Amino acid sequence: MTDTETVSFAADFPPAAREEWRKLVDAVLKGAPFERLISATYDGLAIEPLAARRSDAKPVAGRAGAVPWDVLARIDHPDPARANEIALRELGNGANGLSLIISGSPGDHGFALQPSDEALARALEGVQFDAGIALDIDLTPFARDVPQRIAALVKQSADPAAAKVRFGYDPFTAIAITGKMPQPWSETAALTARLVRTLADAGFKGPFAVGDGRVVHNAGGSEAQELAYTLACAVGYLRALEANGMALEAARAAIYFRLSADADQFLTIAKFRAARKLWARVEAACGLSAKPVLIAAETAWRMMTQRDPHVNILRATIAVFAAALGGADAITVLPFTAACGLPDRFARRIARNTQLVLGEESHLAKVADPAAGSGAVEDLTDALCQAAWALFRDIEAAGGAAAALQSGLIQGKVAAVREKREAAIARRRDALTGVSVFPNLREVEAKVDASFPAAKAIAPTSSAVTPLVPIRLAAPFEALRAASDGLLAKRGARPRIFLATLGTQAEFGPRATFAKNFFETGGIEAVSGDNANGTALACLCSTDKIYEKEAAARAAALKSAGVKQLYLVGRPGEREPALKAAGVQSFIYEGCDALATLKGAYDILGIEIG
Repeated sequence: MTDTETVSFAADFPPAAREEWRKLVDAVLKGAPFERLISATYDGLAIEPLAARRSDAKPVAGRAGAVPWDVLARIDHPDPARANEIALRELGNGANGLSLIISGSPGDHGFALQPSDEALARALEGVQFDAGIALDIDLTPFARDVPQRIAALVKQSADPAAAKVRFGYDPFTAIAITGKMPQPWSETAALTARLVRTLADAGFKGPFAVGDGRVVHNAGGSEAQELAYTLACAVGYLRALEANGMALEAARAAIYFRLSADADQFLTIAKFRAARKLWARVEAACGLSAKPVLIAAETAWRMMTQRDPHVNILRATIAVFAAALGGADAITVLPFTAACGLPDRFARRIARNTQLVLGEESHLAKVADPAAGSGAVEDLTDALCQAAWALFRDIEAAGGAAAALQSGLIQGKVAAVREKREAAIARRRDALTGVSVFPNLREVEAKVDASFPAAKAIAPTSSAVTPLVPIRLAAPFEALRAASDGLLAKRGARPRIFLATLGTQAEFGPRATFAKNFFETGGIEAVSGDNANGTALACLCSTDKIYEKEAAARAAALKSAGVKQLYLVGRPGEREPALKAAGVQSFIYEGCDALATLKGAYDILGIEIG
């Protein structure tokens, strides 16, 4: 073969038509309907198992191929001197940007910098703003003067035009997370425009105002809801800046986006691609030629777990991979112990190196929009665009983002999805490894620099707006584990359940393993042996055939031995009346409400859940 000769390895194979794929799938399904393979997102978007490749698809214009994204390090240590130490170490070891977390901002998950002049100056001491270092300010609703303070710091050592500072003005999200709207939106819009123009007149390139979808994502919202909210905020800023004297082209350049990236790889890729398409449609409506908007990504807070936190490294890796392939211009990774306390040096290094390995060794930035043409991703991108645009139009019809927040339109839609999401978590349909599946009751506590400070009691106040409250999906199961840990510390033993196995190991093994996993997700230790050993909880484990022969007698014996609550692994079906008559009170199986069952067990044991 010559140097110029090329070989098509597919040339020796016939083209693979969809019908041929269907035949293979149908053979595996063995008569089951093909439709059972179609899943749906929380927006109700169908995900087909076989999506045809889009031969006519074009890459979405965004971060150019071979241009790396900004690797941002999260600076959230409340001690300004330690924050500065972290910032300089991160920049010296591969990060080329900082995400500055100000107390009270959407990124404040328990630890953040105070917005005083002294704290900001100390935290940013020695940072060379004219060396291409990006600074993204996660701005607090309570300190809108922080950008001016940081601008003054930058001007002391660098030309503002040479600095890559993203100032993060976001009064819409301030309303969403505080529930406060101290003045009419028209006045807030005018003030924001004046602040942006002051910075622009000082020579800063921006961007200055951010449409931040994290507030919706953190509250449990869907991908389309996050996109619609972000788009509505960006359009609101576009109107405010233009109405207050900024040229439309300059106003467009003053705006950027922030989106959450989570472990749902394909939805995350599609979401970032959809954001660019949606903004391009807004630009077209304004008579502007499309230009790629800057999109920053942060790995999702709601997916973080306290239990088995090393799994968070895998979640973050998927999220970074997806955001990078989706074209994110900057990425911030939450350290894997962020839900456990103030991350230590090791956790921060892992967060930084996750990006560096994917960027420098996996070369994810070398191709512009590598998902272009993929049938699955293109279908999801288009479906998200349609769903988000419909929601965006609802927000616009309500009067824009501020009015939609004030009326509760956005919060109501987010709450509906959060309720569905929490139900799926409770039933373990959305599995959380290390928490709702595969728990480890003997795991070693994660190392952190500091524990979360005790929560302060907050006096109830009236709110003009229903706030969007951040959640972590693992929290309900973790509350049960915390109650179990508390009992262990106090009494030297966890709550227990006796696994009453019937038949041979081959017969009871699979369901006994299921029961152990099931109850230990709630911190209830599964034990086995010859008798119930005085435990108040017991669970029958075996096959349906063995249950027919032995379950009734064993159930009666367990109840006679003092068992208060008797469970059985498996769906009862027609045997339910007989089994209940024999003493079985609850049935556990794949898809049952595990969280309610576990909480019920704690109630029976008289153990309070914090």
